[in-house]
Amino acid sequence: MQKLYIIHGWTYKPEPWLEVIKCLKKHKIDAELLRVPGLGTESTESYTIEDYAKWAAKSIPKGSIALGHSNGGRILLNMLNDKGSDYLKGLILLDSAGIYEESTKRNMARVLSKTFAPLKKSKILRKAFHKVVGASDYDAAPENMKVTLDNMLNSDKTLKLDGITTPTQIIWGTDDNITPPRQGKKMHELLQNSELDMKEGWRHSRYLVDTQELADVIAEKVNKLTEGK
Repeated sequence: MQKLYIIHGWTYKPEPWLEVIKCLKKHKIDAELLRVPGLGTESTESYTIEDYAKWAAKSIPKGSIALGHSNGGRILLNMLNDKGSDYLKGLILLDSAGIYEESTKRNMARVLSKTFAPLKKSKILRKAFHKVVGASDYDAAPENMKVTLDNMLNSDKTLKLDGITTPTQIIWGTDDNITPPRQGKKMHELLQNSELDMKEGWRHSRYLVDTQELADVIAEKVNKLTEGK
């Protein structure tokens, strides 16, 4: 069976990925989910992208094929910047983070989060706040992971993609409003040895919607990378 390593995105409950992994077994792909420290595993530490890149390199043997969803893609791209493009045989990016865009909305959310902290003791007001500023990931995170999330977002400013030559298959949803399609197109432009597959109607977390369909697409990309196509 072909081995595949998966790094999940910014989620505290990566277990739904296990259903995708079951479906991948039908394609003779042995997928292993790597639980990101502080997200898939409990921790009180704050992490930098360098910490995560080193963790990924220790977890994934050289010459492997790896898939990163959202923040998981960011981690793998930084790992390749550190270890070199030949560290992986192939890379699959699923709605990956890594393209820096200044977010006025996010910056405002952080200011409001501190300003209106006393009001958010009310569950109703807290829900309304999240809806207005779109800050649920940031505001609901433990303090150590708020620092970590800031570190992840800021790391995109210095991420160099144009020097990565690892064979890369990019899967992106046309209806993704977390990492929008323009970021997928930009990533494809910058990654020299990449192919972009835009999936009509897919949103950011396809693994929560149709595990079999996602597994079928991932298997197709793994086969391409294995065969060197």
